[in-house]
Order: sequence, then C-alpha cells, then structure tokens
Amino acid sequence: MESGNDTTDPLEGRTHGDPDGSRRTALANERTYLAWWRSGLSAIALAVAIGAVLPQLTGVEGGAGLVAVGVGFGVLGVAVVLYGAVRERAVANALAAGGYAPLSRFAPVLLAAAAALLGVAAVVVVLVS
Repeated sequence: MESGNDTTDPLEGRTHGDPDGSRRTALANERTYLAWWRSGLSAIALAVAIGAVLPQLTGVEGGAGLVAVGVGFGVLGVAVVLYGAVRERAVANALAAGGYAPLSRFAPVLLAAAAALLGVAAVVVVLVS
C-alpha cells in the first residue's frame, strides 16, 4: 500500500511521486558541492596549522619545510574548492538538460595523489625536524 510519501524504490531506481527525481537530485548536488567546500576549507585550515602554527609552537629548525608543506595544503584546498564549483555547474547543467555528468577520472585521482604526497611530506618534515 502506498502511503502517499515520496519513497525511492531501490530495485527500480526511480522515485515514486517524483518521476524524474530532479528535486532530490538537485538537492543531492547541492550537498555534494558543500562537501567539496568542507574538504577544501579543511585542507586550508590544515595549511594554516602546519605552515604557521606548528613552526611557532615547536620552534624547530624544520620550519621552512613545514611552511612549504602548509603552502602545498593551501593550494590543494583552493583546488578542491574550485573543482567542486566546476563539478557542481557540470552536474546542474546536465540535470537541466535531463542528462548525467560523469565524474572525471583525472581530477579526483590528481587531488588524491596530491593529498597523499603532501601527507607523506608532512610526516617526513616532522620526523626530520
């Protein structure tokens, strides 16, 4: 029995009461965009912590290395926010046209590789210091 609620049937992959699911998909796109923002802002906050706060707190000789890693995380954070904006527009345009915008294989791999390299660099700089 249908209760009149909008429910998704996972077997059919469509939404009852909202045949094209466009409202839910648009809201999901907004939530995903905000997740890109959170991730980017987290990387920028990490950049400040590693590049500015940590060298002052520790007073170690490796301050220049920590600043360099901090700058790298700052650049990564800005790149994540910008890519999130580009991705949000692509998905919104595809939804408006009734289509789908697949996620690029290149950008997420590049961002993940940069984050991994910066993480390794941070550990190395801290260990060497």
